[in-house]
Amino acid sequence: MEKNRLEAFSDGVIAIIITIMVLELKVPHGSDFASLEPLLPVFLSYVLSFIYVGIYWNNHHHMLQTVQHVTGGMLWANLHLLFWLSLFPFASGWLGENHFAAMPSALYGLVLLMAAIAYSILQRTIITSQGNNSLLAKVIGRDIKGKLSALLYVAGIIAAFYSPVLSGLIYAAVALMWLVPDSRIERLMGQSS
Repeated sequence: MEKNRLEAFSDGVIAIIITIMVLELKVPHGSDFASLEPLLPVFLSYVLSFIYVGIYWNNHHHMLQTVQHVTGGMLWANLHLLFWLSLFPFASGWLGENHFAAMPSALYGLVLLMAAIAYSILQRTIITSQGNNSLLAKVIGRDIKGKLSALLYVAGIIAAFYSPVLSGLIYAAVALMWLVPDSRIERLMGQSS
């Protein structure tokens, strides 16, 4: 299978995820700034989730630049990732509607953790298919940033039951770690062409 079909399908699903998330933002009935105040938690959860979906979309795009041929295993691993990403609207909506309460914060962290694991599985599937000397294997290396992210998500899930604010700060910190995409793929692809 050509990788452009995988990319197009993934892009479509991610676009739908973003659309569903924005539909959670309800228009206030008042016309002053005070009427916006109750919407602040929903808006903040939307912004954080939008950033995460954007990070996944960007890194997914970069990762697929290293793929020459798509295997069945890659298709299933990609669907696994899209499944967890598709839960972002639900987790984000529950988090915002309940003002970052403990259980919604923990569930949000669990969805983030599972999406990170799914992304790692997709990376590993691609590397296994293309070999340990592949471009992706060289770029990923020991994947310290990915492993640290997973540990921070676990810390955020635990923190949610003691301090949901701390939990949210941990999730935001991980997003900041990934905000700037890894330029090693572009640099290595430029060297190989």
